[in-house]
Amino acid sequence: MPCLPTDAQSHHWLGWAGVCGGLAVLIGAFGAHGLPDHLSAMGLDQALIQRRLDQFDVGARYHLAHAVALLALSALPTSRRHAWTVRWAYRLMWAGVLLFSGSLYLLVLTNTPWLGAITPLGGLAWIAAWTLLAIAGFFPVRNGDQHHRKTQTIAPEPDSAESRSGAPR
Repeated sequence: MPCLPTDAQSHHWLGWAGVCGGLAVLIGAFGAHGLPDHLSAMGLDQALIQRRLDQFDVGARYHLAHAVALLALSALPTSRRHAWTVRWAYRLMWAGVLLFSGSLYLLVLTNTPWLGAITPLGGLAWIAAWTLLAIAGFFPVRNGDQHHRKTQTIAPEPDSAESRSGAPR
């Protein structure tokens, strides 16, 4: 049976998705308008500046794409069976933003190439998050799997057409 996250959880997740999206736009705007001057002031040659701008752009694009994914997760109806899966997907998406995009931002701003070794960890976090969502989607709750809910039989109301006609339910 599909259910929404609790109101508090949904609002909390929605708020953090908004923070992530807003930061993605702000950081992307800095990358387009202020970053070239920053890199020039660091004394980097044009080829390295272009490489760093490209790296920053990749981080910003993936950041924004996953902010949208976080927004979708904040309103995704899930079964109770898959609540943990979606919760972990949400956490792993955040980890991916911090590790992948964050390491690229720091690499570019500080011209510290070793930070590029952290970037793939963020990519792995995203792959794990998307895999968890695929599992939740491909293995839906079946009627026999709803052992966590009490089964209720609801009789038709006395005025209903079914009760008057005697038709089977």
